[in-house]
This record gives sequence, C-alpha cells and structure tokens, in this order.
Amino acid sequence: MKKVLIVDPDEASVKVLKNAFVAEGYEISQTGSGGEAIVLAVSWQPELVVLDINLPDIDGKEVIRVLRKHSPVAIIAVSSRDFEAEKIATLDLGARDFVCKPIKFGELMARARAALRERVSFEPVSLVYQVGSLVIDAATRTVTLKGQHLRFTSKEFEVLHILASANGRVVTQRQLIELVWGPANPDSVQYLRVFIGRLRAKIEDDPAQPKLLVTERGVGYRLIPSGPVHSE
Repeated sequence: MKKVLIVDPDEASVKVLKNAFVAEGYEISQTGSGGEAIVLAVSWQPELVVLDINLPDIDGKEVIRVLRKHSPVAIIAVSSRDFEAEKIATLDLGARDFVCKPIKFGELMARARAALRERVSFEPVSLVYQVGSLVIDAATRTVTLKGQHLRFTSKEFEVLHILASANGRVVTQRQLIELVWGPANPDSVQYLRVFIGRLRAKIEDDPAQPKLLVTERGVGYRLIPSGPVHSE
C-alpha cells in the first residue's frame, strides 16, 4: 500500500484529502506542522507528500528544500495563493507538481498517480548492490571493481548509489541533477554528461563503449544489473 503524507494546517482540508486518498487505497499520515512533516518524511518514508506551502511554523518552500536534500519522495505542493512566482519557486525547489485551492480531487488523484509513477524507487541503505564485477556498498560508501577498491568523490558515489538503487530502471537526468545537486540550471545537463563520463572512466573496461552505465537517449541513465542484490 502506497503511503501519503498530508501536510496542511486546515483540519477541514485534511479531512477531505484523507477521505479522497483512503478511498483510492492509500495509507495516510497527517500533520499541520512543517517541522513535524520533515521528521515524518524521514521516519515514516512516504512515497508522496501533499504539502500546503502556507504553514504556521516553517515556510512550505523551506520544507521542500530540506526534503529534497534527504529524500526522493514525490511532492505535490498545494496553495490558496495562485501566484506564478510562487509556483515557479516551488517547482524549482523540487516539488513534482503544484495544485491551487479549491482542489479538484479527480485532478489531484491523477496528478498523484503521475507523481508516483515518476518517482525513483530506492532500497534501504543497508544493501550491497552488484553490477557485474562492480560492487557498491551503501553502508560503508565503498566501491570495488574486480575486487579492487575504487576511489570516488562524495558526489560521484551519490550518483552511482542512486543509479544502483534504481535496480536497472532508468533515472532521468532531471532526477539525478535534483537529487544530487539541487534545482537544475541551464548548464546542469551538460555538467551531468561530463560527470557520467568521469564515472565511466573508473568503472568501464571501455568508457567509449559502456556496458554497465548506459545512456537512454533523451531520458537519462541506468546501471545494467548483471548480478544479485543482497542484504548485509
């Protein structure tokens, strides 16, 4: 059952939202506090956060910024203020979508399903990922290739870990950029391509003909799983 965290200080709105999501088969948790939302998002690990950005304790945009640093959770921002600048700022910070109140619930459910489809699936950090002779240990943040330890910068390891934890699925360029570096800018895609080239130079036998870290043209990248994934 997919888990949805509703963050809204308006009890009437929460009740209606909760009923709508429960009717669709989702498990719900709720809070009206931005601070508590951050704690719940980390501890309860929902797949989707529906966040009213007008919160009493913390600006909702700050909640998005913090969550995006620590979690791939899909975020749909909600607001009664239909200001273009606010929408742009919210989306740039990492929200998947923006919905204005009063909410049309059929539309919200469709947007929620779309957000959940695009969310990258991550496994617990206690896993060791094996891709051919490449072994990535998320707990110790170490990587070996054919039994030899490789050295990676912190950002290089983050990119490799995200790709490995997607279990062979494509991770889009936008997802990689936002999860590792934050909101995208016009130069981000080219920088990511250079970065991927550096990773291939370390893990591929022939970086010009990659077999492990492959490009899905126009979409993103994925690691080809050719070995078991197991728990420590």
